[in-house]
Amino acid sequence: MSRPSAISADHSTVCTHPSGLDPTRIPEHIAVIMDGNGRWAKARGLPRMMGHRAGVEALKTTLRLCSDWGIKALTVYAFSTENWNRPTDEVHFLMTLFERVLQRELEALQSQKVRINFLGDIEGLPGRLQELIEQATSLTSGNSGIHFNVCTNYGGRRELVIAAQKLAERSLNGELDPTLIDENMFAKELFTANEADPDLLIRTSGERRISNFLLWQLAYAEIHVTDVLWPDFDEAALLHALVDYQSRCRRFGGLDPISHERLES
Repeated sequence: MSRPSAISADHSTVCTHPSGLDPTRIPEHIAVIMDGNGRWAKARGLPRMMGHRAGVEALKTTLRLCSDWGIKALTVYAFSTENWNRPTDEVHFLMTLFERVLQRELEALQSQKVRINFLGDIEGLPGRLQELIEQATSLTSGNSGIHFNVCTNYGGRRELVIAAQKLAERSLNGELDPTLIDENMFAKELFTANEADPDLLIRTSGERRISNFLLWQLAYAEIHVTDVLWPDFDEAALLHALVDYQSRCRRFGGLDPISHERLES
């Protein structure tokens, strides 16, 4: 596969789609569970930390490709609320890696018009990382390119609890009639309030679970599972996921329009 070009300045530019993809059926929003860094490193006799470093390069490639191919939002699962249970040295390495990557890549993200946002309990992260996250979010907030959402110290159940607590507090304060709460109102209290729900979830390394990720938002997402370990996730793997997505008939609880017409005829 050819090397992807630089990230497009904004979504008004003409996107170059690889052969085999229908440009009219490109998903607007892709979510990714980036799994397999440790197994990738173990298979090569390397420390787990080297797998995380390799995973950063795969993420950079995926972000470039998504922007080039006209995908408007990419949301990735970087660090879950359960990941604190990993060995202390690995958690420390990951926090330091996040800091270094932000420092190193922020200028490029800004020049390429990427809008980066961090979803999760940011206050639970180390102070220096919080500062860098605030800087990156503020600097890129007005950018017109791809929305890049990084779920950090994130848990889907925790997100739902926080949303419920916010609505309950407004009700107790007399600001909100609880009988008026509906799905749209609830969704506005989630970390992803300003994003459309993902059309496609990609999970690498062959695991077949969603691991407490975007429990509300993935209600009708198509799911693509690949045995590819995250550091090996490349252009070919992303293209395969998109071709798989385009082969699906998204019914959202209804009937396949073509099959329904045949039944009625």
